[in-house]
Amino acid sequence: MPLPPLSADESAQSARVVARVRAEIAAAGGWLPFSRYMDLVLYSPGLGYYSAGARKFGADGDFVTAPELTPVFARCLARSLAEVLAVTGGDVVELGAGSGALAADLLPALSALGAEPARYRIVEVSADLRERQRALLAERLPGWVDRIDWLDAPPATSWQGVMIANEVADALPVERIRVRAGGLEQAGVATGDEGFRLEWRPASPDIAAAFAALTRELPAPLPDGYVTEFAPAAGAWLATALAGLGRGAAWLIDYGLPRAQYHHASRDGGSFCGFFRHRRHEDPFLHPGLSDLTAWVDFTTLAEAGLACGFEVAGFTTQAHFLADTGLDQEFAAEAGGLDERGRAALAQAVAQLILPGEMGEKFKVLALSRGLSATPAGFGFRDLAATL
Repeated sequence: MPLPPLSADESAQSARVVARVRAEIAAAGGWLPFSRYMDLVLYSPGLGYYSAGARKFGADGDFVTAPELTPVFARCLARSLAEVLAVTGGDVVELGAGSGALAADLLPALSALGAEPARYRIVEVSADLRERQRALLAERLPGWVDRIDWLDAPPATSWQGVMIANEVADALPVERIRVRAGGLEQAGVATGDEGFRLEWRPASPDIAAAFAALTRELPAPLPDGYVTEFAPAAGAWLATALAGLGRGAAWLIDYGLPRAQYHHASRDGGSFCGFFRHRRHEDPFLHPGLSDLTAWVDFTTLAEAGLACGFEVAGFTTQAHFLADTGLDQEFAAEAGGLDERGRAALAQAVAQLILPGEMGEKFKVLALSRGLSATPAGFGFRDLAATL
């Protein structure tokens, strides 16, 4: 399907982002590492995709996350979180709350389970998204207004409870890598005649060393010409997120794979892509600042970062198996009971998108990291894939 045309405001916004990137390319001598380009177009204050004011989530945005599909997702997740909150008490910290839909459904579900957190704390770098989240939560949960905080960064002082990162790690800037017989190459961005162009150069010593460490234990060497990506900042990002969490657990939910599958020779080309108005594309230079850029998550990197911070891998499974183990059938029946025939059909379609292998069911994984807990939270009883990490 053809992409929809840009409005005048959208064209002007993207032009400002392009100018910002061009200026940095010039200052850097004509070439930027791909991760820096991705960081600029996604996170430049007031300009980047996640910082500017365009709607990103839901039917009117560029993509739909699980919480926007149906409240059943949050209610199942709540069953897993409630088991930990019953032991630890404390807070819920959500990294990157998107539209606020997860918080709006999760808090009533936790309350119904007798596991209300002391506070709900949202780590959100986008001022625009904060305002959208405030408006939604004020409308949906007016009684919680005084118990919801917005933070610029994860809490560094000691706290306990649970942390959630739903579709956050996939937006971390990545380096795009190409394996060559003569040495590893990394992609960068240079200015072209009509915008930007991808330019490959020998990988910097730091990038080459980091990628060698990632792939050292793969069962077979990667073939010449193989293209993939990795997020150099993923481990440090998670370490910062977990720094203050003393006793409790963190749930990381995203599309991704264990490292041995992620960097398998058959996955040549990598997983990097963009989304614009619900159309998937592979052009990193399509409407800079207006198009989401993303890559699948290497869950082994996140597990290793958690272990380095003193956490344990409590469980790792597919989203379909996680939801099945946290009462999907019961929550579906409860939600469907109050709907008419058309509403039940829409609910069935939404749940199918959450669990079918060709949709989110197999592509999305759930990783739980815990510290100071004796029991594994619900969600990993049907099929725990932790041994694949």
